[in-house]
Amino acid sequence: MGLILGAVLVIAAVLGVVWWLTRPPALPTIPRQYLATVRSAAQTCPELSVPLLAAQLDAESHWNPQADSGQAQGIAQFHPSTWAEWGRNHAGGGAADVWNPADAIPTQGAYMCHLFKQVKGVAGDPTRLALAAYNAGPGAVLRARGIPQIPETQNYVNRIEALIPKYAQTYAQQVGASPSPSGG
Repeated sequence: MGLILGAVLVIAAVLGVVWWLTRPPALPTIPRQYLATVRSAAQTCPELSVPLLAAQLDAESHWNPQADSGQAQGIAQFHPSTWAEWGRNHAGGGAADVWNPADAIPTQGAYMCHLFKQVKGVAGDPTRLALAAYNAGPGAVLRARGIPQIPETQNYVNRIEALIPKYAQTYAQQVGASPSPSGG
């Protein structure tokens, strides 16, 4: 009897390990403390959506408000010169703070809306072009007449594009709805 019980436990353990190693990866979710801010920022212009901004924040900083690449800062990874021009105090009181998600996320939305306008005359998918402009600068997209041949920028755009449907699914679950095909 003890031998059978031992064998059953070993088999159960092996099956548990196999399940653990082969299970699909968890889908990303918007951290609850940022959900309302992302939802509000997504209403800045019609081109934006919650899943788009969420995927972009994931790619930029993995939702870390203290992220610092040495070139860019905060949850939305603004370059200091871009923040100096676009940073706004959305949180209330004091100056605009790149380290405060309540300032950075709405500023990200406003800047993305601006970038959609900047790349409007360029052939290609407007979302991909605006994301490329966020990463490489609008001048690089305009000069290339599309997504620049910069591996970092191409990988950035592709990564966000892959994350958008995942965030569309989990966002729908977070707000208790079914995901829309457009990811809106």
